[in-house]
Amino acid sequence: MNIRFDDLPTQLSQGLKPVYIISGDEPLQAGEACDAIRRQARAQGFSEREVMHVEKSFDWEQFLAASNSLSLFAEQRLLELRMPSGKPGDKGSKALQEYAHNPAPDTVLLIIAGKIEKAAQNSKWYKALDGVGASVQVWPVDAKMLPQWIRRRMQAKGMQPAAEAVTLLAERVEGNLLAAAQEIDKLLLLHGAGPIDFAAMADSVADSARYDIYGLVDAALIGDTKRVLRMLAGLKAEGAETVLLLWALTREVRSLQGMAKQIDQGERLDQVITKYRVWPKRKPLVTAALRRHNNQAWLNMLQRAARLDLMIKGRKTGNVWDELLQLCLLMAGVTLFRSSQTTVLN
Repeated sequence: MNIRFDDLPTQLSQGLKPVYIISGDEPLQAGEACDAIRRQARAQGFSEREVMHVEKSFDWEQFLAASNSLSLFAEQRLLELRMPSGKPGDKGSKALQEYAHNPAPDTVLLIIAGKIEKAAQNSKWYKALDGVGASVQVWPVDAKMLPQWIRRRMQAKGMQPAAEAVTLLAERVEGNLLAAAQEIDKLLLLHGAGPIDFAAMADSVADSARYDIYGLVDAALIGDTKRVLRMLAGLKAEGAETVLLLWALTREVRSLQGMAKQIDQGERLDQVITKYRVWPKRKPLVTAALRRHNNQAWLNMLQRAARLDLMIKGRKTGNVWDELLQLCLLMAGVTLFRSSQTTVLN
């Protein structure tokens, strides 16, 4: 059963289904859909949660074995299967069909996937799971619908935004729902429920207008190293969260790596940019970045980002801000020889 994202709370209130498939390339709504299912599962006594990551060498027999076994101390369990590619392969397809024909008792299977193409939605495994459960597909909100999305979200939190305030925020976040949600939460903290006019919105977004995270990403993409240095120093001075900085940079690098891979395989740059639904305003930035680096270079940057993640979590030593700077400079096209030669942020 395919249901809309907005209808998921109503469906959950009527009882949990044995299987949920959350797919799409919009991280905020995908995350919120998964969180809603987890909350409902906890409320209904699903006290155990097991997470499995589908990678190239994933053992589908292990998945079937895990789905058929419960711990000695928990009667109900949420089993999460994270499948970023949305493609289980032949073995995975057979395993998922087998599961759908006999869902594990006292278990909710939550499959979290990237974008699942139309052809895959017609596959046997997808139809089998959708037949016994529910699927929710989340998509980026286009420019025309973004103001309406912002207004609904603000109203749900008790705010009454003026039309000009909504327009300003829509222009500011350029379709990034996570950024919009963060700005809305900040507004609620600053002003509480009630009317929000243009001035209040302008004051809120101006707090991060000079050195904002997304502006830093854009400066790196266009290759403006002076601006990168200035903005990163400003973010550090303002006490920006390094985990959010890394999230924004990694999200961009991962997307560019996917595009670069297709270009290396022979697709035209303009076709790839269209396929990835790059906003017209950002096309020059993305084009410049893709012409500057190939697939391998973006893969190397993803490896740096993974190491940075370990540093932020305290599992690896190093200077997080210096490493963030190096990643930004690499994106901007600066050749780094040794980390000791990289400018240190004071």
